Amino acid sequence: MYHSACGQNDSPKWLSLLGRFICVGTVRKDFKIMNVDVNLNKTASGKLKRPSRAEAEEAVRTLISYIGDDPTRDGLVDTPKRVIKTYQEFYSGYEESPEEVLGRSFEEGAGYDDMVMLRDIDINSHCEHHMIPFIGTAHIAYFPTDRVVGISKLARVVDIFAKRLQTQETMTAQISNVLENVLKPQGCAVHIDAVHQCMSLRGIKKPNVATVTTKFTGIFKDNYHLQNRFLDMTRGR
Repeated sequence: MYHSACGQNDSPKWLSLLGRFICVGTVRKDFKIMNVDVNLNKTASGKLKRPSRAEAEEAVRTLISYIGDDPTRDGLVDTPKRVIKTYQEFYSGYEESPEEVLGRSFEEGAGYDDMVMLRDIDINSHCEHHMIPFIGTAHIAYFPTDRVVGISKLARVVDIFAKRLQTQETMTAQISNVLENVLKPQGCAVHIDAVHQCMSLRGIKKPNVATVTTKFTGIFKDNYHLQNRFLDMTRGR
């Protein structure tokens, strides 16, 4: 029977997410469900102890067994390794700091007195409730004070938050908050339009339903003309 100590190590942060599957207490052996008593203690700092890569791969085998397949058959033998490698890409945002990305700004924009906007940034994220993708576009703008930031850094910040388990509402707020806290602009605007596969492929099964979220701060907050101008620009007007 598989037992996990869920010990602390140098594995990436996202492994702790998959490690929870190890600790839910179900392992299939000889195609019979057996209970496993696994302790997911927290460290003194309150952070979850992170499982090793081997433990994470074993968790994938457990899930394969749970859905009714044999993780030892030829087509599935290397699947746990592939899944963990894929998770490294899907959830790489846990290993990056958006504050550090935005930390270097420039004075070359001094005197510019209009919004800076990036439109149609592709987002591919995963719903934290079902770990199923939601896919769409983000549009972000900020009104600089005396400094500007490289435009690629803005797109990278969107990617960092998207490559974590998310809700669209939370991600919209997180992007806005980090722009506000680091760039100290006169105001910022964030608009995300996405289709959630957890709604398209399961449950109510309504494909192609778009979820739209927005957040306005600073001079965007109560200036409806500026809001409408931003929204018109998201549509290419």
